Amino acid sequence: MIQIIPAIDLIDGHCVRLTQGDYSQKKIYNENPLEVAKSFEDAGITRLHLVDLDGAKQKRIINHKILELIATKTNLHIDFGGGVQSDEMIEIAFNSGAKQVTGGSVAVKNPVLFESWLQTYGGEKIILGADARDEKIAISGWEEATTKSVYDFVGEYIKKGAKYAISTDVAKDGLLQGPSFDLYQNLQDQFPDLQIIASGGVAEFDDIVKLNDMNIFGVIVGKAIYEGRVTLKQLAEFNR
Repeated sequence: MIQIIPAIDLIDGHCVRLTQGDYSQKKIYNENPLEVAKSFEDAGITRLHLVDLDGAKQKRIINHKILELIATKTNLHIDFGGGVQSDEMIEIAFNSGAKQVTGGSVAVKNPVLFESWLQTYGGEKIILGADARDEKIAISGWEEATTKSVYDFVGEYIKKGAKYAISTDVAKDGLLQGPSFDLYQNLQDQFPDLQIIASGGVAEFDDIVKLNDMNIFGVIVGKAIYEGRVTLKQLAEFNR
């Protein structure tokens, strides 16, 4: 059964969503992220994808207090990303209650550091962020494109111990047009032992069902929940 992982993206302590990673296209959905997290937990959700968008921009964790609050007030398994670009920052994330930490930009720009995290914390606790535009890796809140193939990138890190990868097709994110099924199928075919977490584009409940049928490990759902296109009731029934 696919793991359904709602997303909370943080700017100024508020729960927001961006469209295609564009900070100028910001929509505030709730000013109380803990309230949102508790509503997910009440629906039987066990995981949460928490992203510090302020941190991603400033390259250091900003919203660790909210991570700590949600970690102490809920039983959600939190994977945290955004601004984790040093040993000091990853320690803050884990000390604040993250169960897993996602590294995207750092895996591209500082592979020695990211590899050391895989060795120190293990592949169960470190998630490779493999966000792509046209199957090429995109980093820094997707403001930078690279020429690196997403498949080569993932393959190299699997050899170094990566077991989990979140992959967002940037072209799909926030548009509610459906996930990039081909991207996930290709990743699945090439790396059958990788725990793939699909992210971006979920527009309706059927998208989750299709990813489940593909045996994808997890799916991150954000805007579709906040816009009411996927309901917590549907997720609760699916999780039973």
